[in-house]
Amino acid sequence: MRSGETEIDMTSRRTLLGGGLALAALAGCRDAPPSTRFAELTYAHRSPLRVDAGRLEIVDEYVAPLAPPHVEHLAPAQPATVLRRWASDRIVAAGSPERIARFVIRDARITETTLPRPGGLRGQVTTSQSERYECAIAAALEIRSQRGDFREGFAEARASRARTVAEDITLADRDRALYELVEQTMIDFDAELERQIRSAMPLLLLG
Repeated sequence: MRSGETEIDMTSRRTLLGGGLALAALAGCRDAPPSTRFAELTYAHRSPLRVDAGRLEIVDEYVAPLAPPHVEHLAPAQPATVLRRWASDRIVAAGSPERIARFVIRDARITETTLPRPGGLRGQVTTSQSERYECAIAAALEIRSQRGDFREGFAEARASRARTVAEDITLADRDRALYELVEQTMIDFDAELERQIRSAMPLLLLG
């Protein structure tokens, strides 16, 4: 306690200091940019592919390196997660208990490549594309007999897309670019694997 300062004065000073810190914290919260929320990519709105099998297995063979140039683990919609959701939404095992439908994820990557910047005056006065992102996915559907694990049907699809982003892109816009890249690659994959399934195993489709 300072000389001449009463207990009431000290209490008032502490209250004012605490109030100031609380206001500063609230101001900091207001200044922080809100995190962007992205809708989960789902495929329940698409007609299901009913196969002559008793159950569906999802096998993820892809192991994310978690190191550059791979950035799929940083994307708001990770390709492997979206592929698992695709299989759960679109493949329906509604037939013989003697068969297994096995969805195998072979590739689910997003890679980042740094692009060279133009030199000289042009590089100083223009906004350049600084990174290139490529999404590549691949998966297969197998229909296997439980007796002897014999493969009775097989279809596979691959899809890839790429896009570049500008050097002044914000983190939120980068996340959106990665989200849209995965979304568009999955549209291609969805169409291709359905085409392959209908072509390669028509006798194992129901309805």
